[in-house]
Amino acid sequence: MASKKRLMVYAVLLIVAGAVLGWLGKGFAASDMPLPGSEGDPLVTRAYVDSKLKMRVVELAPGQILKGYSGTEIILRGGQATVIDSELGGLCDVTGGVDLRGGEAVPSNHLLIVPRDDGRGIKAVSAAIAMVRGDFTIE
Repeated sequence: MASKKRLMVYAVLLIVAGAVLGWLGKGFAASDMPLPGSEGDPLVTRAYVDSKLKMRVVELAPGQILKGYSGTEIILRGGQATVIDSELGGLCDVTGGVDLRGGEAVPSNHLLIVPRDDGRGIKAVSAAIAMVRGDFTIE
């Protein structure tokens, strides 16, 4: 009879210990989750996402400069242009696997990426058409 009571006490203690450990584990896991709408879990509109992912067709007149910001992607589709670089480097030609420096001709249909916000871009030698994804300015 005494061993039955002892077994019951152990069973109850085991259940209580499991419940406490489960409750503590749930609390630790929940603390890692960001609150909806906070900086850790921001809400964005579909229009914002579409504007960041959409390639725009840009027409450049001879002498115009297209300067990109960090992460801007440029593809020259028509005409001729040269690279504008900075002290820190040129444009990353992903298609060719090279770094294009200032004054070099921009190859047609190559994906170029602007790595930093330091004035890098392309300058139209003739009338040019480029596809651009990301933020940019035209001068």
